[in-house]
Amino acid sequence: MAELLISDALGNISQLPEKQEEKATQLPKPAGYHILCMVPAADNEYESGLVKAESVKHYEEVLTPVLFVISLGPDAYKDTARFPSGPLCKAGDFVLIRPNSGSRVKIHGQEFRVINDDSVEAVVQDPRGISRA
Repeated sequence: MAELLISDALGNISQLPEKQEEKATQLPKPAGYHILCMVPAADNEYESGLVKAESVKHYEEVLTPVLFVISLGPDAYKDTARFPSGPLCKAGDFVLIRPNSGSRVKIHGQEFRVINDDSVEAVVQDPRGISRA
């Protein structure tokens, strides 16, 4: 049975889809010059092996400078005056942004951000070990 999501005042019940393929279609499609990114999960432990508190992990995820690009809006990087070298990133890239950039949304417990195309400051090959200074 699917998980209960919400019940409105009329008693209509909305449920989460049962199949993973159906859940994936709930991701927002970025409009205009926006980019949909996923926030990578924070590590459960420090390098020393000490377990992090949930509040610390939440803080690290909210203020992370690294995002994973899911998809680009139809107008992202189309302005050749602002982006003469072409797109700064593509789907599948890890990008560096300023902490707190974009609109935050959680879907099935996973945080996503919708950022502007000009919020991307760099592309990184391996985001492990990168944290906010």
